[in-house]
This record gives sequence, C-alpha cells and structure tokens, in this order.
Amino acid sequence: MRLTVPRLLMVLIGALLLAYAFAIAPIATSGGREDAPSDRLAKAEPGAVVTAEANAVTTAAPGAPPPPAEEFFPPAGKAFIGVMTEKGPHDFTATNMFTAAARHRPQVMLFSSGWASDTFDRTLFDRIRDRDMLPMLGWEPWDYKVDQAARKERLPAREVDKVRSNQPAYRLSRIARGDFDSYLRNWADGIKSLGYPVAIRFGHEMNGDWYPWSEATNANRPGDYVKAWRHVHDVFGAAGVTNVIWVWSPNARWSTTTANLAELYPGDDYVDWVGASGYYGTGVFSNYRSFDEIFKPTITEIRTFTRKPMVITETGASDGNGRKAEWIEQTFQLLSRHKDIIGLIWFEVDKELDWRIGSSPAAAKAFAEAVADARYQVTWSPKMLPRTELVG
Repeated sequence: MRLTVPRLLMVLIGALLLAYAFAIAPIATSGGREDAPSDRLAKAEPGAVVTAEANAVTTAAPGAPPPPAEEFFPPAGKAFIGVMTEKGPHDFTATNMFTAAARHRPQVMLFSSGWASDTFDRTLFDRIRDRDMLPMLGWEPWDYKVDQAARKERLPAREVDKVRSNQPAYRLSRIARGDFDSYLRNWADGIKSLGYPVAIRFGHEMNGDWYPWSEATNANRPGDYVKAWRHVHDVFGAAGVTNVIWVWSPNARWSTTTANLAELYPGDDYVDWVGASGYYGTGVFSNYRSFDEIFKPTITEIRTFTRKPMVITETGASDGNGRKAEWIEQTFQLLSRHKDIIGLIWFEVDKELDWRIGSSPAAAKAFAEAVADARYQVTWSPKMLPRTELVG
C-alpha cells in the first residue's frame, strides 16, 4: 500500500485519539489527580488483615488529632490514699486536719449512710467531688440509731453487737425478695444522675456477727448475703446505672473459725474492687501485730477465688502500746510488696480508741513520710475510669 498524504494524516489523527483515551481523559475526570482515593474501602487480598489502626488512618479526617488515651484511677503501679472521718462530707474540718498532718491530699473519701434514715442527697457526693476525691459510699442496710442507743446505755461491746445486729426489718431475705426496691431505685436514679464514678461498699464486714446483714445474725441463712448483694446490683443494672464501682469488703480474719469468704463472695460479675478492714490495737489485734499479720491471711484467702484489685477499706492504729508510729512506718514498708493493693483508707476518728494520725506528732510524721512516696502521688478526676482489673 502506497502511503499517501491523506492516509498519513488519518494515521496521525488515530494515534492522537488513542493517546487521549488512555492517558489524558482519566486524569481529567479525576480532577487532575492520578491517585484520587475511592469513597469505598478497597477489598483486602485473600489472607490479608485489616487492622483497626489501618481503618482509622483510612477514615480519619486529614490532620485530625488522635483520640485521647483513657486515664485510669489509680494509674498502673500507683495506689491511692483515702480517708474516713466521723462527719464525712457534712463537715470537712477533720479532713482538713488529716490533710495537714499527712501533708498529702486524700484521693478518696469513705462515708456511711444507713437505710432507715438516709435518702439520696446529691450535695454530699458533689462536695466530695469538688475536693477532687472519689466518693465511696458505705451503704448499710440497718437502723444505726439502734447502735447509738445501745452505746449510750454503756453496754459492754459484745452486748452492743447483739442489740444492733438484731433488726428483723433488715433481714437479707427481705432485701433479696424486693421489699426495699423502691428505696434502691431512688438511690440508683440519683447516683446515675451524678455522671461521675461513685464507689459503693455495700454491707461491709459481712463475715462478722455485729451487723444485721451478717449471715451469723438476725435469722439470716447461708447464701442470703450473696442473694441480697446480687439483687441490689441487679436493681442498679435495670436502672441503667453504669457509674458505680462495687466494693466487697469483709473484715480481716481474726480466727480460723470465721466464715469461709468464698461462700460470701457474689462473683466477679458483681464486684469491681475487693477490700478488707482491720485495725491494730483492738480485739485480738490489741497486742502488736504487723500489717501482714493482720491482713495477709485474708488477702491470701481472697486470692483463691478472685483477682480483682484490692483496697484496704478501713484501717487505723491505736497508741496503747506506744508503737503507733512504728506500726504506720512498717505498714507502708510492707504495703509496697502488695502490688495488687490499689488503695488504703485511713479511719481518722477518735471513737472508742483514737485512730487518728493526728493523735501524735510522731504518728503524723511517720504517715507523712510514708505517703510522700511516688507510689501515692496520684490525683482523681471525674473523667478518670476506675481500674477494675489488675495490671500484669
């Protein structure tokens, strides 16, 4: 075929049209960018793994800051110091004195409320929050005025225990079957409305025989405590309450004959923190006993059925033997070995015995030096999440 001028022009025009179709047109339709992203996630090749981080990079807006890391209370490797005073959030005078003596701001305040007399009062919780402390409610199903009346009669301690523990209106079976549900729902709605975390220590020292919620008293039966606890917890759950830290807190074992703690434990699905209460200077602990001698048997037993974080929910020391400062110093030395303990609450009250760290300059000095350790340098804020699992 002879290549004429017309045929040459047709070949050149055809080549230009092909070049436009395969190169220039796609660029034009993509807005001038050859790498314009699709508005859909590309399908992964067989066997490929698409990570959450990869999806976040794909979908995040250009230049958007990463989401803030969640803050836990207390942080890993740290422990809080809490306080309980006689008047709690009704009067912070004793709290201020404790803070001055300890040279340390407590991060938790424990205060008590009895079912017979107390209704939900938001003001009390907000007062604690406003002082940068986590509120911990010691929630007691009884009439504490019975206890007060028995003490005014100056009855022996064990007689007081018998009188106050006999309150049929507050039997565990009545709680479990719903007799107090209206009262519980009122509190549940109130605590939900707070919008920040609150710890509830319900029915503490249940392994003793000095409260009406103990299975050893008040015509309660084995298994009743767990049923009552779970019922209270379920009422809060049904009300949509998600800001409660449930604290299960027996008394430190004082003999080998005390109740089996595993039988009183509601289960990990119903508990966030486990605790224990114990004091040097009273009862079987009147003679000098170290922190480990008082608490370790209980801690060891609890660790056979749960790994929930532990709090020393009440402790204190008397100076009857002149060794209060020594006990405080040794306690914090031993406490550092218990990595599963995330907090300690000091009973700063002069009741029966003077448990306050402010009772003597030596005790205050020992406490202040102990809590100055970096382990206790933590803060609490309403935005922090409670640490409900042990790290490591």
